[in-house]
Amino acid sequence: MAKVFVDTNILVYCMDESDKKRKARCRTLIEALAGDLYGVISTQVLQEFYVAATKKLRADPLAVKDILHSFRRFETVVITPEVIKDAIDCSLINRISFWDSLIVVAAESARCEKIWTEDLNDGQIIRGVRIENPLKSLK
Repeated sequence: MAKVFVDTNILVYCMDESDKKRKARCRTLIEALAGDLYGVISTQVLQEFYVAATKKLRADPLAVKDILHSFRRFETVVITPEVIKDAIDCSLINRISFWDSLIVVAAESARCEKIWTEDLNDGQIIRGVRIENPLKSLK
């Protein structure tokens, strides 16, 4: 079973009423994680999702809390001091933001094959994990 790390933006689009195409595509992606793919997130993604959903999308905080509860089906990588140290190195070596490097290192630590995100270069491989922008055809 292939592991896929799901970045925050993919989860947020699942709720975004202002972009119907991205919402539909992201929901399809998340549903696919029940088949041959296995979803992975991190504590960073959980935090970012809550903030983006309540601030950017103005969703009800208790409804977002319920949605977060549904993410239990995903493997969750805990951001530890060791992950942060490795993310700093990844950020410096690959010249990407610290926050993006936390995603990469979390994905690597969970042995994910790829990361679904809009925030990094599609097709790039960092620390053995392939970056995939599943929304590139919608631009």
